[in-house]
Amino acid sequence: MLGASDSLGARLDELQFDLGEGPRWEAARSRMPVLLPYVRSMPHEKWPVFGKALTETDVQALFVFPLVVGALDIGVVELYRTAPGELNESGLGMARALADGAAWSLLRRVLAPDDGDNLGVGLSPSRREIHQATGMVLAQTGGTAADALLLLRGHAFAHGQTVRESSGDVLERRLDFIPPAARERA
Repeated sequence: MLGASDSLGARLDELQFDLGEGPRWEAARSRMPVLLPYVRSMPHEKWPVFGKALTETDVQALFVFPLVVGALDIGVVELYRTAPGELNESGLGMARALADGAAWSLLRRVLAPDDGDNLGVGLSPSRREIHQATGMVLAQTGGTAADALLLLRGHAFAHGQTVRESSGDVLERRLDFIPPAARERA
């Protein structure tokens, strides 16, 4: 995440990242906007855990636009409202134009890292910690990076934590995923 408008926007980001499901993943995969104008009254078959978590927030409508430049998938931008309802044609056109502009702007900033205006671009500190912890879990288990992140997500979910919190425990060496057989050999 490069930024959030407020704590609720940051929470939506963290929920989808922690759970590994939600409309952001669909928008990124399909390269198409995911428009959810009535999140409280719709079924969430594609992302049931995120759907349940979403109902525990003030979000009533969620609109996710992929950030795409040619063949490059840059990320997504998520817009939410605390009132239900669809985006009208003007609002939809404006959101698409802003997402397109954001994709180009972000690509320019990423490709010009020495630019003085490039302050703050990159992973947030909590995401850096998650990637570091994923590497540590990978080294402990001998699996893949995807498996290591899945273990972190599973542990976080099972213990009512965020992935960031579980990652902090790994980095502080309060939590490890060393298999019991390997521990016995050590």
